[in-house]
Amino acid sequence: MTVLTHVLMTTAGVQALGLEGADIFLAYGFGIGVDIDHLVKAPLYYKKHKFQKVRHYHWRTSLQEPVSLLWIVPLSIFLQTPVPVIFFLLHVFLDYLMSYEKMPFFPFSKWKTSGFLVSLSDLRKELFTIVLLACTNLLLVITGY
Repeated sequence: MTVLTHVLMTTAGVQALGLEGADIFLAYGFGIGVDIDHLVKAPLYYKKHKFQKVRHYHWRTSLQEPVSLLWIVPLSIFLQTPVPVIFFLLHVFLDYLMSYEKMPFFPFSKWKTSGFLVSLSDLRKELFTIVLLACTNLLLVITGY
C-alpha cells in the first residue's frame, strides 16, 4: 500500500486507542516508519533501472516482514507497551493485501507469497482502503475519539 494508506491506518489507530506521548511516536514509527527500508533499496533500484517505473519491484527487506516480530515483540515487552506490535501488524496487514511478492520468513526461508485477495486488483484494494480509512478517521474526529 502507499504511504497515504499507512498514514490513514496509523492515524485511525492512534485516535481509536487514545494514544498519547511516546506511544504516538511508537505508533507512527512502526505503522509507517518501517518503510525506511525503501531508502536502502533506492540506490539499487536506480543503479539497475534509472528512472523507469518497474511494476512489482521488490522494495521490501525483512524489516517489513512478519519475521521482524522476533525483535519487535521483545522490544514491546521491554518498553511495556503493545503499541509497536499492534502498529507493525497493521502495517504488514496492509502490505499483504497487495499482490506484489513477499518473503515472510526471510532470511530464514526463501518461501514467497503474494499475500491475500490476489484476485482483486491492487488499485481497487488501495482505493477502497483509502476511502474506508478516511471515513473511519472522520468518524473518530466527529465522535471525539
